[in-house]
Amino acid sequence: MIEIVVVVLGAAGAGWLLRRKHLARTASGPVPGIPCMVRSPAGEGRWRPGRVYADAGAARWVPQRGEAVALAGGRATGVRMPTVKEGLAINPGSRIVTCVYGDGAAMEVAVMPLDLRELLEAVPQADTA
Repeated sequence: MIEIVVVVLGAAGAGWLLRRKHLARTASGPVPGIPCMVRSPAGEGRWRPGRVYADAGAARWVPQRGEAVALAGGRATGVRMPTVKEGLAINPGSRIVTCVYGDGAAMEVAVMPLDLRELLEAVPQADTA
């Protein structure tokens, strides 16, 4: 009987702490930027988490660790689904946008489908003509 009381009190305490944390997060408001994963150069290396910000028309990617990377000059050339291997590292439901620069360098940005339109507005698309 004592074990049941201890388990119930522990569950109530955990629920109270989780509720406080949830209320604190929702009170602070939404976090600016588009959450994403970036791989540079495209097709190589590892995926790094960060956020894309589109302030005053100049898009930039800010990784969780490291310096911000300007996306100016890049053009979105394609959108695709992740492969099975890529789906193990990133969310398999995400979309991958390939950005190519004038010097031939490429970068891949993975975002969730609901954030895709906002990313494509921040990074100009290449001419398809």
